[in-house]
Amino acid sequence: MALVLAATVIAVPAPAAARASPSTWRWPLDGHPRVIRRFAPPPEPWLAGHRGVDLAAPPGAPVLAAGAGTVRFAGPVGGRGVVTVEHTSGLRTTYVPVTSSLTQGQSIAQGAKLGVLESPTDHCQEPCLHWGLLRGTRYLDPLLLLGQAPIRLLPFWQASPEH
Repeated sequence: MALVLAATVIAVPAPAAARASPSTWRWPLDGHPRVIRRFAPPPEPWLAGHRGVDLAAPPGAPVLAAGAGTVRFAGPVGGRGVVTVEHTSGLRTTYVPVTSSLTQGQSIAQGAKLGVLESPTDHCQEPCLHWGLLRGTRYLDPLLLLGQAPIRLLPFWQASPEH
């Protein structure tokens, strides 16, 4: 008796809120910045990985809100300026390193200036903005917001019904 397997490929959909219309979200820098380093989550939450994308930009460049929301944090963490914005969709975007004068609880519109990019850090080999996206404690690829994240396909194996 042989077991016959049929291979089917299914797409893993992006989180519902991340599939919002592109006009809901924008780049956090003017124009269409060059991606220096892509999202590379670790296989386990406690392992090393790259939990966002790095976008090339000169120091002093305005950092803009990718979407409308409420400032949840704006201040230094580990010697770098951090801004976190909570969105009504339950997502949070993060921006590092940013010098900002925003205050917690402040409402901001999409495209509002969050601050300016700080001088280069050791995070990138050239000046960059690290842009992150979270839902709860799970990191997601922020390029999902712009419809520019790579689509991952997973194999789905199903035993044939006759066995």
